[in-house]
Amino acid sequence: MKLVSIVVPVYNEQENMEVFYQEVLKYMEPLTYHFELVFVDDGSKDATPLIIERLAAKDSRVRGLILARNFGHQTALSCGMDHAEGDCVVTMDGDMQHPPEMLPQLIAKWEEGIEVVQTIRKTTEGVSWLKNFTSSLFYRIMNAMSNVQVQEGGSDFRLLDRKVVLSFRRFRERARFIRGMIGAIGYRQVKMEFVAPKRFAGSSKFSVKKMLHFALDGITAYSKMPLRISFYVGLLFAAASFALTMHVMYIKIFTDEAVPGWATITASILFLGGLQLLFIGIIGEYVGRIFEEVKQRPLYLVREEFNRPKE
Repeated sequence: MKLVSIVVPVYNEQENMEVFYQEVLKYMEPLTYHFELVFVDDGSKDATPLIIERLAAKDSRVRGLILARNFGHQTALSCGMDHAEGDCVVTMDGDMQHPPEMLPQLIAKWEEGIEVVQTIRKTTEGVSWLKNFTSSLFYRIMNAMSNVQVQEGGSDFRLLDRKVVLSFRRFRERARFIRGMIGAIGYRQVKMEFVAPKRFAGSSKFSVKKMLHFALDGITAYSKMPLRISFYVGLLFAAASFALTMHVMYIKIFTDEAVPGWATITASILFLGGLQLLFIGIIGEYVGRIFEEVKQRPLYLVREEFNRPKE
């Protein structure tokens, strides 16, 4: 009988764990598959690790990976995929916004020979228009800058065949944007739409700062366009500066007029200086990522593991 792995990264989700566990059992137990539920605790400060330990003690199908500290959602997700043993792997969040009732539908698509079943979030109940707008804007900018197209509304709720998971494990970069990585892998893919319900309990751990870092990781991981923009803008201003220099020399040599406009000159210098610092910052962002990659440090460290499978 085939094995389905369900990988769930969690961070301070003590209020959702029991309900999520029961919902997964409700929809997975009637299916003719073995399954394992792999919780990856990303350095929670509440009782989440204790709940994982208790669930693992009473149900051998529950596995727990407790990370040494908070490494971030995408790294925790990668850790779960590295340890999953299934013939297919479903990745989802544990806050009930990725509906467990869709699990049989994802598996049914896999039975048809589909190797990547990607869910598309049409909307999220209770989310402000500003968050929807900024999310849509990010995907448009990302797709305009990169050769790898990322589906607008795409989420980390997906099913992957075993061969896709093995291919994914070969991607070891530190700045991880899994939606782009899965898009770059290829294989036979289909999309399924869903409406994300409100969180069952608690609040989102994805702060504005984390969202900005996530967006920056996505753009810098799959696009060199910011560097090219810096180059082209530099050429434009170099040409403008040359033209202005020729104009000043003409006034100085062929006329008796003084060159007025100290305020204009000062403003121009400040503007160009700010522009240079901005583009140096863009270059620095890429150089910093090179620095992180060449150190070859581990992506994550597992402090404790429950129900580790036998070799």
